[in-house]
Amino acid sequence: MDDIARKNLLYDFYGELLTEHQRLIYEDAVCNDCSLSELAEEYGISRQGVHDLLRRCDKILEGYEEKLGLVARFKELRQLAGRIEELSTDDEIRSIARRMIEVL
Repeated sequence: MDDIARKNLLYDFYGELLTEHQRLIYEDAVCNDCSLSELAEEYGISRQGVHDLLRRCDKILEGYEEKLGLVARFKELRQLAGRIEELSTDDEIRSIARRMIEVL
């Protein structure tokens, strides 16, 4: 999984556990692809301050994943549902597996 996709998943699962300030900046950086300069100007802090905050948030989110493993479980469930869909010859089961993938 590429770095941006992983960061987005970590943010989706654990972003609410960040402070509001961290959440706003991290979301703008990762989800909205804003540059350090743009963020520094918008939030009135230095580029280095933005960089440090983003690194800190990455460590916090990775720490939550290490302890809770929700992203890993999510990915495994998607893979298993995909495998069920592939192997099933029953249309109802395939439909349920597709629905599970959509919901996840």
